[in-house]
Amino acid sequence: MQNYIIRNETPADYRTVENLTREAFWNVYRPGCLEHYVLHQFRDRPDFVRELDLVMELNGEIIGHVMYARSAIKHDDGRIIPIMTFGPISIAPKFKRRGYGTILLRYSMEKAKELGAGALAITGNIGFYGKSGFVVSKTRGVRYEDDPDADYFLIAELEPGFLEGISGTYKDPDGYFVDEKAVEEFDTAFPPKEKLKLPGQLF
Repeated sequence: MQNYIIRNETPADYRTVENLTREAFWNVYRPGCLEHYVLHQFRDRPDFVRELDLVMELNGEIIGHVMYARSAIKHDDGRIIPIMTFGPISIAPKFKRRGYGTILLRYSMEKAKELGAGALAITGNIGFYGKSGFVVSKTRGVRYEDDPDADYFLIAELEPGFLEGISGTYKDPDGYFVDEKAVEEFDTAFPPKEKLKLPGQLF
């Protein structure tokens, strides 16, 4: 654990990080994955937060990555409340379940707070994210537009009291929605991998 560093991603890292992301998500939520293409496309978007595009190195090898995007809660009274979201967050498969994901997450959350983010929203597993201050979002008055009753839509306050009195909906930034045909074409530039339909996948 002592030899890791967390730093900003550079253009020289892009393909390594895209391949890392592909390895981390392959056959996890669906046969194959989309996350490496989401990352590839997101870097050119205005809502991409360059200061929170972070890699984790262990003994000089990139083993983790996280990216952040600016997003918002649409308050029921019509106000737009700026917050942030993040993901994909990736750890190389051989380094998973060793605590590196939590270290990278908490470091990036602190950096997001320093940049002025009052809250973070994410779709994910409360079993993992709950340890870092996330709660089911609907319990704090914020509903996921695609599924208002979702228990997998989570939120964390970075600024205490930020969510007080807020009631509204949240929609994922457009950059997270990609054309699956474009993903297929992009994927041909990577080493071949078999797509498998596995128990527990969401799609």
